[in-house]
Amino acid sequence: MTRTFDRLQAIDALRGLVILIMMLDHVRETFYLHHQVTDPMLIADTEGFLFFSRTLAHLCAPVFVVLTGLSAYLYQSKYNSLTMTREFLLKRGLFLIFLELVIINFAWTGKFPPDVIYLQVIWAIGISMVALSLLINMSRKWLWTISLIIIFGHNLLEQVSFSNIPLLQNFWFVLYERGWIELGEVRLRTSYPVLPWIGIITLGYCIGGYIFDASKGIHHRNMTLLTTGILSVGLFFILRLINLYGDQEWSLQQNLLETAMSFFNLTKYPPSLLFTLFNVGVGFILLALLNKVEDKKWVKPLIVFGSVPMFFYIVHLFLLKALYAISVMIWGENQGEYFGLNTVLSLWFITIILSILLYPLMLKFSNFKHKNKQIKLLKYL
Repeated sequence: MTRTFDRLQAIDALRGLVILIMMLDHVRETFYLHHQVTDPMLIADTEGFLFFSRTLAHLCAPVFVVLTGLSAYLYQSKYNSLTMTREFLLKRGLFLIFLELVIINFAWTGKFPPDVIYLQVIWAIGISMVALSLLINMSRKWLWTISLIIIFGHNLLEQVSFSNIPLLQNFWFVLYERGWIELGEVRLRTSYPVLPWIGIITLGYCIGGYIFDASKGIHHRNMTLLTTGILSVGLFFILRLINLYGDQEWSLQQNLLETAMSFFNLTKYPPSLLFTLFNVGVGFILLALLNKVEDKKWVKPLIVFGSVPMFFYIVHLFLLKALYAISVMIWGENQGEYFGLNTVLSLWFITIILSILLYPLMLKFSNFKHKNKQIKLLKYL
């Protein structure tokens, strides 16, 4: 029982780390929209610190999705019930989809009823959980096969289009290509096409079955995590250097900084093979390292944030929306159509301050959540 609790703390710590990085990116999307960031980024138009900040945020979605799959395996191990696991994945997935469509979209746009609905990361995680609930009755060999075919093969679909068949084209927008779906007065923006994320959540579930098998000791599991992460990042570097497959090509630029930016300029929408290899690999390395230091005092705040990820997600979005509205009232729109800050460093400063201010609330809610496990809704937050 102690080992299970410990490894869950490391998982919570990694969740906490990536959601704080995520908040940095959302602060950027709130107060730095006058410097638009494309996907992949335009090297010549992007300052180095902004590029680094955005690239760091690339960790968030793949790490969170692969941990969701891994946690699904741990849930199944805890209750030893495929039926309960499938039911939990289905209910939580549908709950996340509802949150994205109603609560989170309102937090981003401030409009209700909406005229535009953005199908973003919570939508993608929800759909991926529903998909995993339908897949987990298959043998582990088939799950590995499906996951790896999606992750390694989906870049071959980049040229596929159904522009002459609207119904299929809308389905394709949801599955693989960013686009707009018209539903009467409402437009849907498929910001996170879901197919690659289904591959990543399935990978997390499969990795969970391999790494967290009860017959393996903690040291062996930790070394396996570290080795898997290093191999994944190593494969990224090999494929990236030869410029053969897995993302847009990189090239030598006029200086070392811009060359490095070109090399690490990866496609997130949808997540390319190289994007996934690098960020999931780094995630596994971080999880292995956090396993070693999870009892340190400085890790506790990460564990607290990571234990209430959805509560934090909703609260910080509404807080940023309120801060932006207050800023516009006080200073007006000083960057064209937006109110915006002048330096990327100021975004980091705001993120650090907000992290400190939000910690007591997250700690109180985390304690409340763990003392009231009989309230079923809390386990989704």
